[in-house]
Amino acid sequence: MDDIRIGIIGHGFMGHEHEKMLTNMKGIRVTGIADIDPKQLEDVKEGLKRYASNEELMNDPEVDVVLIAVNNKYHHDLVIQAARAGKDIICEKPVAMNVAELDEMIKVTQECGVKFTVHHQRRLDPDFRTAKAVFDSKTLGDVYTVQSMLYGFNGNMHDWHVFVSEGGGMLFDWGVHLLDQVLWMMPGARITSVFADLRNVINEEVDDYFKILMKFDNGIMAEVELGTYFLSDKMHDKWFERHWFVGGNKGSAYVDGFFPEGKIVRTSQLLTNVGGKRTMTAAGPTRSFGPPPEGRIVTEELPKVDTCHEQYFENYVRAYHGEEDFLVKIPETRRVLALMEAVRESARTGNAIPFER
Repeated sequence: MDDIRIGIIGHGFMGHEHEKMLTNMKGIRVTGIADIDPKQLEDVKEGLKRYASNEELMNDPEVDVVLIAVNNKYHHDLVIQAARAGKDIICEKPVAMNVAELDEMIKVTQECGVKFTVHHQRRLDPDFRTAKAVFDSKTLGDVYTVQSMLYGFNGNMHDWHVFVSEGGGMLFDWGVHLLDQVLWMMPGARITSVFADLRNVINEEVDDYFKILMKFDNGIMAEVELGTYFLSDKMHDKWFERHWFVGGNKGSAYVDGFFPEGKIVRTSQLLTNVGGKRTMTAAGPTRSFGPPPEGRIVTEELPKVDTCHEQYFENYVRAYHGEEDFLVKIPETRRVLALMEAVRESARTGNAIPFER
């Protein structure tokens, strides 16, 4: 099979990341890169084209696929422009600013008959895939809670991410990934309600903290919390904290860090109810929260997962040639955008929002 020839629009952080990864991918050849700022093209690798405009890239017959890696607010227009130029499309997340924008993008890409998917590479994060492997194994019994937490110390964001007009803020930046992970963890479950707190803690324009509660029809309450100004002296040299917690009626699991450490945790003996009988412990007359007897808490190793971000593009090559489905399907990204709109409505009104009933 011929290599898929990809042109990248946008040579900021993600554009550089794509250039670095794709130039080493089997089945893909990067043709060149476009950016509206000529300075961003000065370090384009030798041998790649430096397009003077997005239009020049889209009109190049040597480009099969346009990879869009620009500020969020430009995704809508560039996807439509690329589709009308007859190019297949990979768009960075969030695919659009809202559901209405995405619906128009879907309509045009379908009319033009081009392939269209979104770069949600964090479906392949080791911490997430480990938590998902525990969830899928059913080793914890009936799961009642799934918690995803990401905390940092710096507070401030960079570049265009601090402007609402550019599609900035943490809900659009990291929130779209964290919500996509939770939804992809249990694809058959429907969300019945959403309650959210969304705040500007130290940033004037954009959100830098959120807590989102999602009640699913399978009985699970999922919680996603992110804070960019969430200070702790326990972060040590990492200066961030990433955690998953999955709780079921046969045990729990904690998964800490992007390259995770953690355990599956169980109790060797469940407490039995003793009506009318007081049991004294070192913590007083309590049985649920006193210190456990030696040997009561037992642990198991987390499952090992084989995952990395390169697998997104390995899938893309196979899916492009019709050998399998794309990892990220557009209806899935539409669901995430709709959920984000419900999050904003809940934060604005202070109410739980019915969803997917």
